[in-house]
Amino acid sequence: MNKIKKLTEENVNPNTLSGQTLAYLGDAVYEIYIRRHLIKGGIVKPQNLQRDATHYVSAKAQAALITKLQDDDLLTDEELAAFRRGRNSKTHTKAKNTSLKTYQMSTGFEAIWGYLDLAGKTDRVEELTLWCIQTVEDGGISNYDFK
Repeated sequence: MNKIKKLTEENVNPNTLSGQTLAYLGDAVYEIYIRRHLIKGGIVKPQNLQRDATHYVSAKAQAALITKLQDDDLLTDEELAAFRRGRNSKTHTKAKNTSLKTYQMSTGFEAIWGYLDLAGKTDRVEELTLWCIQTVEDGGISNYDFK
């Protein structure tokens, strides 16, 4: 019988990582919370899950959410620094169906989630994600029009 090896991970200081690296992780961290929320909310058909998830995870939605988070002064200095690193990072991919500015804002949004995850701040990830879910569901980003 094969033995399963223990997963070994090194501690990484998120302050040493690029904005793109933080966003890469943050995209997955945020998305798993949204997928779980939708499924636990009774949406179980894949086509409906994909359609409904875009209200939370599209570049346009994330750009609107990060703008509102800043407008409402809900981010710490370290979260804003992670956002700026993500937003200002050089990208080697082209934004799909959205402007470069919206894509950059979305990347900054995701960088915050990656930063918080690597910093071990799960409670803060959950707090911000819950705020995002409630804001989307309450129509709180409808005034923010990103293209």
